Amino acid sequence: VMDETSCMVDVAKFFLNFTQKESCGKCIPCREGTKRMLEILERICDGKGTENDIPTLERLGGVIKSTALCGLGQTAPNPILATLKYFRDEFEAHITEKKCVAGVCAALLEFKIVADNCIGCGACARVCPVGAITGEKKKPHEIDVTKCIKCGSCIEKCKFNAIVKG
Repeated sequence: VMDETSCMVDVAKFFLNFTQKESCGKCIPCREGTKRMLEILERICDGKGTENDIPTLERLGGVIKSTALCGLGQTAPNPILATLKYFRDEFEAHITEKKCVAGVCAALLEFKIVADNCIGCGACARVCPVGAITGEKKKPHEIDVTKCIKCGSCIEKCKFNAIVKG
């Protein structure tokens, strides 16, 4: 089931990963074309996408569809082309705003503590594996974004909804 917590760029990447694993590798369009498409999607999910990536994905998808030798290769670009058609805004948000609206792509996330909700209990700091959360007892804590590995342990531990990702 897909909903607002599903990142469509990540979904497209999932399907290309599957195609890469199932491809026999005999024809260049399927073997190399889907590899290039996957590299572009990974770059977009890592927050390093460029304005040229969307037209490149569309162009590559068209070439692969028309030149691949088997059904797998000919249909491999379909999930990417469909997500681009119906969820283009998500791709654009990843590229231009460096934001994953679904909160899935870790490289595009930033964890923050909402000071008004934080009671300074320290539960989040105790579960942080890298010591990125600091603060005095009974005072709002802070997250050092340069240390944070975005594992989500702090969000799970906080009973006061004081930690948000965005």
